[in-house]
Amino acid sequence: MGIVVNGLTKKLFKLRNISSSTTRKASSFIRKDDDSSILPVLIVGAGPVGLALSILLTKLGVKCSILEKHTTFSRHPQAHFINNRTMELFRKMDGLADEIMSLQPPVDHWRKFIYCTSITGQILGSVDHMQPQDFDGTVSPISVAHFSQYKLNELLLQKVVNLGFDVVDHQALRCQNDGLIKEKQILMGHECVSVNAADDHSVTVTTSFLREGRLVKKDIRCNFLVGTDGAGSTVRKLVGIDMVGEKDLQKLVSIHFMSEDLGKYLMTERPGMLFFVFNAEAIGVLVAHDLGQGEFVLQVPFYPPQQKLEDFSSEMCEKFILKLVGRGLADIKVMDVKPWVMHAEVAEKFLTHNNKVLLAGDAAHRFPPAGGFGMNTGIQDAHNLAWKIAAVLNDIAPVSLLSSYEMERKQIASFNTKLSVQNFKSAMRIPAALGLDPRIANAVHRAINDTVGNLLPETVQRSILDGIFSIGRAQISILNEKNPLGSSRLAKLRQIFDEGNSLQLQFPAEDLGFRYLKGALVSDADDLADANNSDAPLGRRRDYIPSADPGSRLPHMSVRLLSNLSNKETISTLDLVSLEKVEFLLIIAPMEKSFSLARAAFEVAEELKIHMKTCVIWPSGTTNDKIGRTDAALEPWKSFIEVVEVRNHPSSVSWWDVCQMTDQGAILVRPDEHIAWRIKIGVTGDPVLEMKRVFCKTLGL
Repeated sequence: MGIVVNGLTKKLFKLRNISSSTTRKASSFIRKDDDSSILPVLIVGAGPVGLALSILLTKLGVKCSILEKHTTFSRHPQAHFINNRTMELFRKMDGLADEIMSLQPPVDHWRKFIYCTSITGQILGSVDHMQPQDFDGTVSPISVAHFSQYKLNELLLQKVVNLGFDVVDHQALRCQNDGLIKEKQILMGHECVSVNAADDHSVTVTTSFLREGRLVKKDIRCNFLVGTDGAGSTVRKLVGIDMVGEKDLQKLVSIHFMSEDLGKYLMTERPGMLFFVFNAEAIGVLVAHDLGQGEFVLQVPFYPPQQKLEDFSSEMCEKFILKLVGRGLADIKVMDVKPWVMHAEVAEKFLTHNNKVLLAGDAAHRFPPAGGFGMNTGIQDAHNLAWKIAAVLNDIAPVSLLSSYEMERKQIASFNTKLSVQNFKSAMRIPAALGLDPRIANAVHRAINDTVGNLLPETVQRSILDGIFSIGRAQISILNEKNPLGSSRLAKLRQIFDEGNSLQLQFPAEDLGFRYLKGALVSDADDLADANNSDAPLGRRRDYIPSADPGSRLPHMSVRLLSNLSNKETISTLDLVSLEKVEFLLIIAPMEKSFSLARAAFEVAEELKIHMKTCVIWPSGTTNDKIGRTDAALEPWKSFIEVVEVRNHPSSVSWWDVCQMTDQGAILVRPDEHIAWRIKIGVTGDPVLEMKRVFCKTLGL
């Protein structure tokens, strides 16, 4: 659907001739006084966040390139859940969302979490995380997805290449240390080794890479450096930004393996996304990335130094997998074994060096993988940041606008940290109810390492740890209704599931309803007390309630072009916001007072050299005999679009009811689809002065 929608939108813009005196060419984003040898934006890290940022910047006409320290892209699955908001952004990336939807496993293969004594053994409980409203298109034009990170990275990389980027092998690079770097390059095998503020307008980045077996260093000058280089961010460390929060919540080993036999069994017998397995021989979480392909990741608790990574040989991993599966498998192929540490931290600041060095994604925040917040939050960081960098480089806004990036995204990162920690603790309720409280194992491990136990021989330390684990796992053997303690534990387990207090996958109210309380927006003081973002997340699924409060994402509603009502094709109100220019959208109803406000907004936008478009939303049932009225009402301004509400059900409400306001008001939407300002009952004073105040406050002028 994404390709069709984008094509329809472009066709509409051509038909309505929206180019006006307020529009400017995308190629003018670089300041005239900038040195051509300085790259506008250098991104460090070619993961999903870095690639998404490069796509967004390029579409906005901003020249950029990427440094990637690895010589190849990882095929370890890692993150795999893509939430509603991220999928909405992918809809606008040249059909990316459509590709994900067509390539992902069928929803029925991954909608459940299953708790069991083995993959083929007793089921202790299961949770279905999908509800009918997740697919009906009411609150979002697209649903969530289950798609492995490395596959997403491959699709994003292809989009980047389609935009003209070259993937440059480190051995193939033949350039002198002259500080020059071409735009639209992904330089593989290039590690960032130093960052220095060259002057008020640029940053010098030193990168090292191997060429013909010799270590070579190169200086690169850029206007902005963005670190999207993951949880262990080199950029963050080089500029001295600390992380704040809870460290080392848990250490785990991630075992990536393939088994078509296991995939076929689960598809027919008990399909699911996550399998939490507890038995007397082993405990682990199996992540089913793709049952059809037989691709899995097994997460296993890891307790170094008593346990060592070399203990997890392919042979040992295969034996461990079979203990969890509970039967033989015709094929097991261990692909990769990686240790990792779970943190819940947010960077002290997201930007430094006079707003020239910025962090995004895991470089700025590290969450437990409970609810899929990590990658999604990072990609939404990129969406927030891209238009602001473009606005600064295009002289639409001062560099101080970038301070709003930290103001807005750090608030969301802090909230998502709390929510993911709370969700992680919910996950721990299940083993605790079974008599396998992870806190006991962690306490014993700390005691061995931090007290006199550390003086014991390594073999003794390991024996103590193994003994504690064996005693814990033995608790599983009493889980039956005939054993009073086992019966009590099973009853407690059922209560956790019945009350929805286990690990959750979806958070619609947070994924779609997150709201910036301050930043590049004009707040409504009376709404802040009722903001959805509180310091105490509930940690369980809540329905998303659309809102037009400043800082909120623009609500979705299906609409149809007034100029082409005979075409039953619909678009989303989100599609009214351009991805290819720093353009604000003013949404109004077709009435004279609102048209007057729009004319005032156009006048101010022209003065401030800001792109702006007006959208007139006509009520459901409007016929195309209204065409031409807006032309006359907005004369001489031509940058407008007219749409008609589409109500899919008799009970559907109007656009203004969805926004919880009346058609007397107006909504100004930022280039990232978040609301910069709204007025509920119309402007009472001079509309020109009001719109000047709004634009200046939003852009920091």
